[in-house]
Amino acid sequence: MIHCVLHDPNDSVAVVVVEGMKAGTRMTGLVLDQDRTIELDCLQDIPIGHKVALKDMAVGDTVIKYGVDIGKVVQPIRKGTHAHVHNIKTKRW
Repeated sequence: MIHCVLHDPNDSVAVVVVEGMKAGTRMTGLVLDQDRTIELDCLQDIPIGHKVALKDMAVGDTVIKYGVDIGKVVQPIRKGTHAHVHNIKTKRW
C-alpha cells in the first residue's frame, strides 16, 4: 500500500494519501519521478493531504515539495512527523 507520494527524490516532505495515518505505522512512499518506493516510520498521526517529513529539518531550512521550495522551517521537524503550518511558513513575508 502507498501511504504518501513525492515527486523528486530530493524532496524533504511527502503528501499523505491515505485516511487515518497513525503514529507507529511503517509508511511506504512512492517517488513518482522514479517509479520506486521508500520506507519510513510515521511518528505522529497525520491527516490525509498533509505532509510528512522525509528527513530531520532545523529552523531556517528550506522545505522542498514536488521539487519546489515551499517555505522555511520555523520549528524543528523530525523525520516521520507532521509537517504543516505549525512548523513551516512561506518565505514571502
